[in-house]
Amino acid sequence: MLGVPWWVYMFIFFIFFSGYMSFRAMLAERKLEQQFIESQGKVYMERIEQEREKKKKTSPELMSE
Repeated sequence: MLGVPWWVYMFIFFIFFSGYMSFRAMLAERKLEQQFIESQGKVYMERIEQEREKKKKTSPELMSE
């Protein structure tokens, strides 16, 4: 242990630190992606609901003709 230069320990430390930071970035990216998917899902569901309402409003008019 005494024969190993100090910079080797720093190099090993930074390798582990880099792995830790990339893991944190991966988790943050996954969380952000999930939030985006949920928001787009809400937009899609609102659009479907609007189309249903539109069809309900136009259906009685078409049947009366």
